[in-house]
Amino acid sequence: MSTILKTEDLKKSYKIGKLDVPALRGISLDVEEGEFVAIMGPSGCGKSTLLHLLGGLLSPTSGSIIIDGEDLAKVSDAQRTDIRRRKIGFVFQRFNLFPTLTAEGNLKLAEKIHLGNGAKSNVNRREILKMLKLEDKMHHKPLELSGGEQQRVALARAVINRPAIILADEPTGNLDTENSEIVLEMFKELNEKYNQTIIMITHNPEAAAVCSRIIRMRDGHVVDQ
Repeated sequence: MSTILKTEDLKKSYKIGKLDVPALRGISLDVEEGEFVAIMGPSGCGKSTLLHLLGGLLSPTSGSIIIDGEDLAKVSDAQRTDIRRRKIGFVFQRFNLFPTLTAEGNLKLAEKIHLGNGAKSNVNRREILKMLKLEDKMHHKPLELSGGEQQRVALARAVINRPAIILADEPTGNLDTENSEIVLEMFKELNEKYNQTIIMITHNPEAAAVCSRIIRMRDGHVVDQ
């Protein structure tokens, strides 16, 4: 396996008034292509900050984030956006679906954003919806779906272009047992069938148990890998 994501002495501080408050205090990680990694730790330990840095949604105070040979900390905003579009899929605890679009419409929009320039996807939209047990919900808008169904649409949107890396922030945090199992089975299938690298924040030991490695954080540090 090759290293698809690497951080070196990654630090992030937030300015609160005149104070610099550290969120990450020097994180060095290597994630291999095809790994399914869980990040665990108490609230406020820096998990979400780390995930947002890995996805290029935040810029680090110092250190490097190397994705497939490209350092997110050294490229322009436009280049960072392009890397994110081409290589990363996000699944958030809040679904962030477009309320005026159907489930299929949300996926079509994601395809257009990720692919650009009129390129055609090699992913069957109906196949993904079927894997997530949503084939009969294609024409429903978010408000016509349950919370679990909305999260599954959000997951389908994140994987529609088969990104090299999927970043998931508590994807089962608001779901019941049945929907949690569907989402985790989808992650396992994407990881095993398509060798997609998945990094997932979770508080749930049962969700972490499906992963190949657990990274534990505390007070802005990695304390166990």
